[in-house]
Amino acid sequence: MRGRQTVRDMVLSIAVIGVLVAGIYLFVPHTESNPVKTVSYNVELGQARRAAPYPVAAPEGLSDQWRATSVTYDGSDPKNSQWHLGFIDPQNEYVAVEQSNGDPQQFISGKTQSSQQNGSQSVAGQTWDRYDGGRYRALVRHKGSVTTLVTGTAPYDQLAQLAAALRASGGS
Repeated sequence: MRGRQTVRDMVLSIAVIGVLVAGIYLFVPHTESNPVKTVSYNVELGQARRAAPYPVAAPEGLSDQWRATSVTYDGSDPKNSQWHLGFIDPQNEYVAVEQSNGDPQQFISGKTQSSQQNGSQSVAGQTWDRYDGGRYRALVRHKGSVTTLVTGTAPYDQLAQLAAALRASGGS
């Protein structure tokens, strides 16, 4: 009876398969399409604060909605050591703390994707320079030989919130 299959039988088979696939799709849990991988940065922060030739800044008191996503410290060149701590803020924008004791102009240009200075802003009683480059914005502060940036895709009010939470310690 192999030759007696009809179009109706084929449509019924496809319908049964479709119902099975739909059932599997409905009952299998789905995760976020692009989940953010968070990191703990306490160990790296402690190491950087012991090794860096300047006080290393990290936020204190931010809500759990600020999710750390990346952390690095490169002290291979004592005259240009660099600290990085990246976050996703509560509005799902990228924000990072960047510090270096290297050449300030080169550091700022590289970390802000060649943004240009555009005024200044007071944050927690300290003056920060504002940089704007379209997609990336930054708040920049110089203290001695150290340049600190709070940069990212977030608006200035979110950058200022992170900048106000920064506490620096360590340094040799």
